[in-house]
Amino acid sequence: WIPCRVQDALGREVSARFGWLAKSATAVMEMSAAAGLTQLLPDEREPIRASTFGVGQMLSAAAARGARHIILGLGGSATNDGGTGMARALGFRFLAGDGHALGRSVTDLRDLARIESPNDLKLPSITAACDVTNPLLGPTGATRTFGAQKGATSAELEILEGSLTQLAEISAQTFPCDHRTVSGAGAAGGLGFGLLTFAGAEIRSGFEVVAETIDLRSRIARADIVITGEGRLDHQTLSGKVPAGVARLARELRKPVFVIAGQATADPEVRALFAGLTTLDDRSPGFRETPALLEMRAAALGPQLRAAAGK
Repeated sequence: WIPCRVQDALGREVSARFGWLAKSATAVMEMSAAAGLTQLLPDEREPIRASTFGVGQMLSAAAARGARHIILGLGGSATNDGGTGMARALGFRFLAGDGHALGRSVTDLRDLARIESPNDLKLPSITAACDVTNPLLGPTGATRTFGAQKGATSAELEILEGSLTQLAEISAQTFPCDHRTVSGAGAAGGLGFGLLTFAGAEIRSGFEVVAETIDLRSRIARADIVITGEGRLDHQTLSGKVPAGVARLARELRKPVFVIAGQATADPEVRALFAGLTTLDDRSPGFRETPALLEMRAAALGPQLRAAAGK
């Protein structure tokens, strides 16, 4: 683990860390280590002013260490700034029509007229790993899908959407690319868009990145049965979540796959992925109860597992 001092989503200095794989000079980090929602108290959630500046500081720290590649996990963000905070930390400037630099608030992006790039930006290749496929804008975009859970009011959602729309417009005029509709651009409050636009990153399924790293295909091929799990199994599971990825890979290899979930909806498309499904409880268990419930449900699933494995 490599420690570094960065700003949290509200600009306070905090201690973050990232993993270092020495053989490949690869840094592995989570954006939430710098700008995560869990770092804030409920009454501190302010996506209007929350920033990904600390994420840019982590990227810079990895680059300064000599990283040849960075894997950055997207998710759990407190932000909705389209990655502009990250970009500022890397040296980008966001300017109004009269040339003055815009403030840190996301609302200031409504006055964005020009983006200036740093002259000496040197970053390694970056893979943004995420489990969602949302674009930057629109009804399934960053703001309208995730903004409310970060503390945005109905009025603030409209402001945030307008700010990110202006960011996308000026970015498309400035750079030879337009990433607003790319799958995953809306991840982590639009940080996916920012990484694509300002850092030349690629976005990949988090499941695919991890599955390749641990050679999951060969592990499943050697197994009799496969067991996976998720807190809540619902239609979002189909959008790049781990259980769906595991189930599809297991099916390719003709292996029965079972899932244990905290809760599950009756969505037939989701349930059809699995040979068997069990849930912990109809109510939401407290964290202290979860291990005991998991043990009980797994034990109850045992006969189905043995039957599927032919044992």
